[in-house]
Amino acid sequence: MRQQEKEENALFYTGWALLAAAGVLLLLLRLFPVPFQKLLLPCAVQTLLGIYCPGCGGTRAVSALLRGDFLTSFLCHPLVLYTAFTGGWFLISQTIERLTRHKLKIGMKYKDGYVWAALIIVAVNFIIKNALLLFLHIDLLKGIQL
Repeated sequence: MRQQEKEENALFYTGWALLAAAGVLLLLLRLFPVPFQKLLLPCAVQTLLGIYCPGCGGTRAVSALLRGDFLTSFLCHPLVLYTAFTGGWFLISQTIERLTRHKLKIGMKYKDGYVWAALIIVAVNFIIKNALLLFLHIDLLKGIQL
């Protein structure tokens, strides 16, 4: 088996395992409601330096995405939408290809470019959010609840 096929297999099974774990977690949160904000720690970078860290807004973006609010999800952290759509298409296309025993060759292939794109999204998001906050006093995450 080629190295790329091994990587794609690992990503495929890991992706479905993460989706299953997320589904179980969502089910548990529905059955046993807990104020989600009480489970989260404040961002140390934001608390100490007064700026956003590269991950700030990620939890709010996931929450908005689960509510179907794509614009808020994008504004909170665009990496979440990128990951949902890229990862989602990877899982769907790979599943279809595997179910058809590779007769329908639509499976998205892993490329390092996807990871580089994610890193660029994180860097640009970090720069824009902090530039707006520091220079224009615009806080994109203020008032957005989980």
